[in-house]
Amino acid sequence: MGKVIKNGIIFGSDGIFAERNIYINDHNKIFKLTHPLVADSDSLFSDAEIIDAQSQYVIPGLCDIHIHGAKGHDFCDADTNGLTEIAEYLHENGVTSFCPSTCTLPEDRLAEIMKSLNGVPDDSSHSRIVGVNMEGPFINKDEKGCHDEEFIQAPNIALFNKLNALSGNRIKLINVAPEMKGAAKFIETLHSKVNISLGHSHANYNQATTAFIAGANHVTHVFNGMYTFHHRDPGIVGAACDDPKVMIEIICDGVHVHPSVVRMIFAMFGDDRVILVSDSTSGTGMPDGQYHFNNQVTTKKGKHSTLKDGTIAGSVTNLFSCMKNAISYGIPIESAIKAATINPAKSIGMGDLIGTIKPGAEADLLILDKQFNIVRIL
Repeated sequence: MGKVIKNGIIFGSDGIFAERNIYINDHNKIFKLTHPLVADSDSLFSDAEIIDAQSQYVIPGLCDIHIHGAKGHDFCDADTNGLTEIAEYLHENGVTSFCPSTCTLPEDRLAEIMKSLNGVPDDSSHSRIVGVNMEGPFINKDEKGCHDEEFIQAPNIALFNKLNALSGNRIKLINVAPEMKGAAKFIETLHSKVNISLGHSHANYNQATTAFIAGANHVTHVFNGMYTFHHRDPGIVGAACDDPKVMIEIICDGVHVHPSVVRMIFAMFGDDRVILVSDSTSGTGMPDGQYHFNNQVTTKKGKHSTLKDGTIAGSVTNLFSCMKNAISYGIPIESAIKAATINPAKSIGMGDLIGTIKPGAEADLLILDKQFNIVRIL
């Protein structure tokens, strides 16, 4: 049995709100969008569930392409049951698609992590795994953040291919520090196979520009884990701004990046190239206390997740909260939603299937009230 959402204020694939009816077939795909006064598909959906979204927003389910964990679990635990609980938590919070993210670990552990993807339910109660974000181990020790220096290594094409095969060719993003030995060949060889992101890097402007020319097209959590933006050498940030194909992530948890800088990034890059991510860790959705991330103990206190030495260790928020934070910082509503739906889906090559409301796309939808509280998750 299909569904019809009537009278909603729909966030369309053009990034604009308009009153529309949405017809969803019994395969949970969007069949058609029509003006509320047009009922040309009603006869095909005579037995459908009717959902009245009068005066409510309808937006795509959110897509988080950089998340490590939640509810006491971490993707790097290599535990399918734990990953299932993460997927359930995300769906409950409006994130209907995600890319679980790895850290810097030895090869055998990374192999086990990739195998743990199998068995996570793909249903209406769990966020859909749409790929893997491989954040380590090809990073620079000088910008390692909370990654384990012991397991950092130079970019390795053979290792990537092995891990990708174990994942079922599901790695959508791979983080690389372009100044590392072997990075240039890695980017040149693999950029047509996987989206290559620059991050945890001390690259200067010229090094980053060279990497983008070679095929890198993404930046990992901008400003965090990278050479400081400077007016005489703007580093990765400046190089990314100059290249219109490059998309950038920003952690909008109120801890990693100041609200003024969030506004600056949207002004610099426009709302077609900014991606909101959570970078959330195992303490997300849990009370204050001690948790774990990348084989290290973390402490959650309020909005903060830190290692013993005070280093920020990911976030303890979710993408829906990040989107609402962006709106509260003065980012236009449409731009904030786009950065949590359309843009991340597009960045991993899935923009026609998820993160959008148009015929043929998955009907992963959120119905929100005017205060952007979730009313219903489809």
